[in-house]
Amino acid sequence: MTLSALDPNTALIVVDLQKGIVGLPTIHPIGGIIENACALADAFRARGLPVVLVNVAGGAPARTEQPPRTVSPAEGWTDLIPELNRQPGDIVVTKRTWGAFASTDLEARLRALGVTQVVIAGVATGTGVESTARQAYEQGFNVTLARDAMTDTRPEAHDYSIENVFPRLGETGTSREIISLLPARSI
Repeated sequence: MTLSALDPNTALIVVDLQKGIVGLPTIHPIGGIIENACALADAFRARGLPVVLVNVAGGAPARTEQPPRTVSPAEGWTDLIPELNRQPGDIVVTKRTWGAFASTDLEARLRALGVTQVVIAGVATGTGVESTARQAYEQGFNVTLARDAMTDTRPEAHDYSIENVFPRLGETGTSREIISLLPARSI
């Protein structure tokens, strides 16, 4: 599908680009994912559009068939990577579930800014990114997913999300395509 448009008040959500996660083995080189996510963040900031930086600091407490990972996170595990160049105006959200909207105030913060659309990037495609996209869609936001600014540790999860889930939640495009459609306003 061709990316058609971005709303005048679109926010970028970067999911889980944090020290403890970017070191995991991913199906795409993480350097390229970080570079594309940073290019998006820089472009959004240059136009005075909201940038949301999300990290994960735990998991939902529900019972599952797969036991939770019992490895103790290393020091700085939840720290956002410095390449994101966090700015004072960025919205920072710490989540304890897969998606950035559940159990956080992200929806209210975006609504207060008049945001009607979100662009989502980050890791992992089949969990944090997909859950955030589903929640955004369910909250009534238009959703765009930056295909070249996301990856996963599992090829089948990444491919399934890109090919089967994301087209039902919104539109997908490359970072370059998304940047070319950003409103031409500045701070």
